[in-house]
Amino acid sequence: MLVPVVGPSGAGKDTLMAAARARLAGDARFVFARRSITRPAEAGGEDHDPLSEADFRRRQAEGGFLLWWPAHGLLYGIPRDIEARLAEGRVVVANLSRTVLAEAASRFPLRILNITAPPAVLAARLAARGRETEADIAARLAREAALPPGLEVETVLNDGSVEEGVARVLAALSRAAADARPAGRAHPAPPG
Repeated sequence: MLVPVVGPSGAGKDTLMAAARARLAGDARFVFARRSITRPAEAGGEDHDPLSEADFRRRQAEGGFLLWWPAHGLLYGIPRDIEARLAEGRVVVANLSRTVLAEAASRFPLRILNITAPPAVLAARLAARGRETEADIAARLAREAALPPGLEVETVLNDGSVEEGVARVLAALSRAAADARPAGRAHPAPPG
């Protein structure tokens, strides 16, 4: 099963995913996909595979990405090798854009993990990062972040301590692992 991780800026996705990855490091049921991004490694944020735009486009043309998308002036990609992990019946956790969720759902069994927090918490976290002006923060918070209809979504409210948030993420991932099935197995047909 593919578990796309989505949520607004400031929700704590990177923090919770890094902690969940560390806690599940010895559990063969889970794979955490490492994104390729056209930004330098020292730019901060998540641990990623930094690529120049030319290298990204070359890898894309060679079929090296299972999913890719542009956002915020950058290019993001998930490596194709996770397809084999999905076929093995493993749970692949990947930080994805909402723009590729419908495509992902058409190709793989998935359950979206939507990490969010109340607007006041998001605003405080964005301000603490110091990367955006107050106007930029207000624009981010006002942006509608709808998910495609008809997809299975589990929401994790990250409004407390990191430990509480990590516990919620681990519980959601455990439920996904219990429901995972190899990608080659068909879903049961609806009745009727």
